[in-house]
Parts: sequence; C-alpha cells; structure tokens
Amino acid sequence: MLFIIRSIIIVVYSILLCIFGCIYCLFSPRNPKHVATFGHMFGRLAPVLGLKVETRLPPNVAEFGNAIYICNHQNNYDMVTASCIVQPPTVTVGKKSLIWIPFFGLLYWLTGNLLIDRNNRAKAHGTIAQVVKNIQKRNISIWMFPEGTRSRGRGLLPFKTGAFHAAIAAGVPVIPVCVSTTSNNISLNRWNNGHVIVEMMQPVDTTKFGKDQVRELAVHCRALMENKIAALDQEVAVRNAANKR
Repeated sequence: MLFIIRSIIIVVYSILLCIFGCIYCLFSPRNPKHVATFGHMFGRLAPVLGLKVETRLPPNVAEFGNAIYICNHQNNYDMVTASCIVQPPTVTVGKKSLIWIPFFGLLYWLTGNLLIDRNNRAKAHGTIAQVVKNIQKRNISIWMFPEGTRSRGRGLLPFKTGAFHAAIAAGVPVIPVCVSTTSNNISLNRWNNGHVIVEMMQPVDTTKFGKDQVRELAVHCRALMENKIAALDQEVAVRNAANKR
C-alpha cells in the first residue's frame, strides 16, 4: 500500500513540476540557472521516499567559478539526491533520446542542458568540443557522470575520460561530488529509508595535468571519490543504526 501511495505522489508531482517548469522556462528558455532551480525541486521528493538527504558544501564554494562537476551515478534516485547540491549556473550532459520522455524531456531541454548522440562514437571528439565551447561561451559549469551508466549496486565503476578531456581543454577544475550508497538501500514499501549524504569536494586543479595525462587525472579523481564514498557509507551506517535503537 505504501508503495502505491508513494508511486502516485511521485508521478503526479513530477508531471505537475514538468508542466509548470516548461511554462516557467518559456519566459527565459535555455537559461542554465533553471537546472539548479528544478533540480532542487525534484530533491523535495526525498521525504516522500522516506529519505533524509544531507548536503555538504565546501565553505569556499562561492569562489569555485566554472568547472566540470563529476558525480557517481547509481540509479534513478540520483534525481532526488544528487540534484539537491547542483550549483547555478550548471547544466548536465544527456543523451538525445531524453527529449522523447513525456513531460520531462521538454523540461530537460528548456532548462539549458546539453543533448548529445552517445550512440555515435565518431562524434566523441565533437561532444568534448561542444562541452568546452559551452563552458567558455555561456560561462557555465557542466555536470557529468564519468561512469557513463548507472552502477546499480556494483560500486564505483571505471571512469570514461570525456569529462577529463573537456576539463583540461577548457582549463577548468574538476569538482567531485559524492553520494553515499543508495542502491539496495531504498524500498518504497519501507517507511524510513534512512540517511543519504551528498558531499561536494574541493576542486582538483587540472593545470597540473597535460593532454597526455587524461587517464591519470581520471584515475586520481576516481580514487578520491572512492575513498570519500566509503567514508560516507560508514557514517551513514552508524547513523542509521543509532536511529533504529
């Protein structure tokens, strides 16, 4: 019964938010600030899912400037957890097929996100150039999932290098964002699904890496995130255990 109630609330809320968002964005279409605005609104579904999401921002976040944010990609709940910490003006990079998702697809495009053809590997270099051009021309930051797909409980997957190629080419830092593990920890039939911590780390200076050191940069960032996620998972486990007493 709880599963059904939650599912109805999530679907109705999402559809209404998408419709409202599309109308709202028509007054300033493709404005990159909209991504954070509506990302945070999707984040308000956390209590409906029985989640307590805690976001942690570095004290000097206002000084970061343009960057490429990288985040671990676990499942569809990322729309509720990771979205809470998106800083404007930041847009995401998604596959072109997203545009065909009813209601959400149009909102995704109107909020200024980038749509790419992931099935055409020949255009990979063009995609990187497109990301770099948008950072420089639109004066924005880019949010990417370097794993390339949802991990679905398999831990942090190996990183693809596209985000790191773009960061070095654009001359901007990479900022890791880590979300504690949600895979296999959330049940829509359970009233309380515990804590989730979303933490933004300090920027990684890409000027120390040359174009031939892209893989090194990717490995370095992955190690930072893997260690941080492990620490967050341990903290969440202690908190959840304490709440059950």
